[in-house]
Amino acid sequence: MSEKEYRKVEGKTDLSRDMSSGVIVNTNRSAYERAVARSKAAQRQRDELRSVTREINNIKCEMHEIKFLLQQLVGK
Repeated sequence: MSEKEYRKVEGKTDLSRDMSSGVIVNTNRSAYERAVARSKAAQRQRDELRSVTREINNIKCEMHEIKFLLQQLVGK
């Protein structure tokens, strides 16, 4: 297998073109790491929001059950 050949993209210091596939590659490692960290943080926020939403929905169901039981007690 031959070694990949990259050429700098004119006017862009952090970008290179893979000459075998034509793909543009960002060669700035720290920018990549920051993007990965942002992505992971966003995923954690989405997971936390889903968890909080589930918890709220569970509380709502319990409140409906309590309301129903109270209505039964008062109705007797």
